[in-house]
Amino acid sequence: MISVRPITPQEWSTYRDLRLRALRDAPDAFGSTYAAEVSRTDEAWAERIAGATSSGKDQVFFALHGDQACGLVWCQQSAAEPGMADLYQMWVAPEARGLGAGQALLQAALAWARQTGMRHVRLGVTAADSPAMRLYRSQGFVPAGPLAPLREDSPLMAQAMALKLG
Repeated sequence: MISVRPITPQEWSTYRDLRLRALRDAPDAFGSTYAAEVSRTDEAWAERIAGATSSGKDQVFFALHGDQACGLVWCQQSAAEPGMADLYQMWVAPEARGLGAGQALLQAALAWARQTGMRHVRLGVTAADSPAMRLYRSQGFVPAGPLAPLREDSPLMAQAMALKLG
């Protein structure tokens, strides 16, 4: 059984472990890299989550399989574009794929965006016929602009996608 809930500041080390695992598991899915993030101090990880949980503009969710964190997504209200929420860091552990964790995380993120008055949600996804791309399209996300490099040192392209909230 998959459940989703917001993380708490005390769970920064679980977040750190999942984030680093995601970057190792799916290096072509993220704008950041394992090498760039593994050197962060515990204090920096703790501050990142403390800042998110107290900002009123961010929400980080864990997907849980039983009592084990198996996925995450970071939601953030855009500072530059009122009414826009951005989704980042979406990832599900291999052992939880196919159980609905991605769908549950995305639904929690969209519910949060609606509850906070957002009118649109935006995300970036590696341009490929992937489970992530299929999930986002199934929920109504559409391309929002041209392809762009995933990151400076990658030949892969990313597609911005957006969803208008009803």
